[in-house]
Amino acid sequence: MAARAKSGTRRASAAKSGSKPKSPAAAKSRAPAKKSSRGSPATDFSQDQELEAYREMLLIRRFEEKAGQMYGMGLIGGFCHLYIGQEAVVVGMQMVAKDGDQVITGYRDHGHMLACGMDPKGVMAELTGRRGGYSKGKGGSMHMFSVEKGFFGGHGIVGGQVSLGTGLAFANKYRGNDNISFTYFGDGASNQGQVYESFNMAKLWKLPVIYVIENNKYGMGTSISRSSATTDLSHRGASFDIPGEQVDGMDVRAVHAAGDKAAAWCREGNGPYILEMLTYRYRGHSMSDPAKYRSKEEVQKMRQEHDPIEQVKARLLEAHATDEDALKDIDRKVRSIVNEAAEFAQTDPEPDPSELWTDILR
Repeated sequence: MAARAKSGTRRASAAKSGSKPKSPAAAKSRAPAKKSSRGSPATDFSQDQELEAYREMLLIRRFEEKAGQMYGMGLIGGFCHLYIGQEAVVVGMQMVAKDGDQVITGYRDHGHMLACGMDPKGVMAELTGRRGGYSKGKGGSMHMFSVEKGFFGGHGIVGGQVSLGTGLAFANKYRGNDNISFTYFGDGASNQGQVYESFNMAKLWKLPVIYVIENNKYGMGTSISRSSATTDLSHRGASFDIPGEQVDGMDVRAVHAAGDKAAAWCREGNGPYILEMLTYRYRGHSMSDPAKYRSKEEVQKMRQEHDPIEQVKARLLEAHATDEDALKDIDRKVRSIVNEAAEFAQTDPEPDPSELWTDILR
C-alpha cells in the first residue's frame, strides 16, 4: 500500500532524496485475537522510514509549539488544542494509509492535518482567521477540512466525528472500493452513546473503519480512572464482536505495525477494528488549561522516558549511524517551513465582511 502523497511544497523543502518507503502489503486474511494486547509488537524500521517518521513528527511538534506561542501573543483566538506528545499516533497510522482513505478526528486536529499532507500555511492561516485558511478563516482551530487530502475535518462536538467517520466507511462499502475510514477520538469521547451506535452499525454491515482511540489519560481535566468504569478501551467493541488491541502510542513503529494489521483486516472485508493508542499530551487540554490536575514530575517523566521524537532520534543516531548534522538540518528546514507558515498567517488578509453569510447551511 503506497503511503499517502504529501504536500509538494513541504516535501520539496524537507524531504531527503529518494522514494518514500511503502508500508508492507496486506497479509492474507487472518482473525486477530479478540483480547487486547498491550504494546503491539513494534517492527524495525529502515533508515528511510525512521527519517520519514522523524520529519513528520518534528513538523507537527514545531508547528504546535509555534501555534502555542502565537496564541500567547493574542494572534490566535478562541480554543486551541495542541497535539504535542501524541505525534507518533497519526504519523504511524498515515504510513499505512493509501490514496482514497479518509481521516476524521476531533478538535485536537492540527497534527492530523499536517500528517495528511495539508499545507502548513493554510492550517496556520485558519488558526489566525485569515482568508487563505483551509476554511477561509471562518472555522478556526477546530474546524478545517480538505477533501483533496482526504481530511474530513476536526470536529468540536465530543464524539460527533465517530458517526461521521462510520458514514464515510459506509460510503466506501457502498461504492465497492477498498478504502478505509481512519476515525480518531479520545478517551473522553469513548463514553459517548453515539460511539456505540456507530460500533453496532459498523459491525453489522462490516464497514471498513479503524477506530483509533487516542487515550492520553485525561478527558479535559479528569483522569480516565475517575471517569471510566473500565479503562482498557480496546475492549469497548467486545459486545459487538469488534477486535481491538492496545498499542504503545508513543512508539511510531508499534503504531505502524498495529495500523498495518488493522488496515489489512479492513481491506479484506472483515469490518471494523479498534486500536487504543496509549499516548500522552504534554500541554493542557487546551491553551486555557493550566493542567494543575497532574504533577510536573508526571509530565517530565513521560518526556524523558517516552518522547516519540526522541526515541526515533536515538535510533537514527545509534542503530542507523545517522549523522547528527543531518538531523539538525532536518530541524532547520522544518523550522523554516513553520516560520513561513506563521508569517503568512499574520500577513494574509482577513475574510471580507461580505463572506460572513457564505458557506453556511441555513
